[in-house]
Amino acid sequence: MLETVFLTLKLAFVTTIILMFIGTPVAWWLARSKSNWKEIVGTLVALPLVLPPTVLGFYLLVILSPTSPIGAFLTTVFGKSLPFTFEGLVVGSVIYSLPFVVQPVRNAFEAIGDRPLEVAATLRASPLDRFFSVAIPLARPGLLTGAVLAFAHTMGEFGVILMIGGNIPGETKVLSVAIYDYVETLQWGKAHILAAGMLVFSFVVILTMTIIERRMRKRLQ
Repeated sequence: MLETVFLTLKLAFVTTIILMFIGTPVAWWLARSKSNWKEIVGTLVALPLVLPPTVLGFYLLVILSPTSPIGAFLTTVFGKSLPFTFEGLVVGSVIYSLPFVVQPVRNAFEAIGDRPLEVAATLRASPLDRFFSVAIPLARPGLLTGAVLAFAHTMGEFGVILMIGGNIPGETKVLSVAIYDYVETLQWGKAHILAAGMLVFSFVVILTMTIIERRMRKRLQ
């Protein structure tokens, strides 16, 4: 059971770090771009919010298969096929949780407005300087929200994980899959322990995020 908990935490940490590096620039582009493609890209990013996890998992399984061009390339890069591996879980989790990072961070960037960035520009700050010295500090509540939501969402993923990772102990068997496995084999006691732990974890995460975000917003006012 501890091995499953550790694997789930590892997946959540790795996924969250990757999502923050990918999601933050995507959110910045969506918030600031005037491109006609912006809303199309935004819709693609938000698609996992409404797409059934099994559908997303199925297509990821097809795309990452060694028989597909993308899957063949990734197999060469990683030296192994990604489906039913931890690396495959990371890819699936990043795609599935991407909107949970992009949306709050995009909202935070849009809430900044043009004025602070224009002032920084008059002080000869480069676009990169304006991003890191103005936009990022002012968007900290949104960044925190995105990171926490990504971590919590990854911890509770099931459909995508089961489709692309299966149920391999020590490799792809995370908490949500373990609960399903215990229920399926009528091990109600172990299922109760894991489910109750996830329930408490979710409550603590949401409460902590709300308190921290409120304090950060007060400091920025």
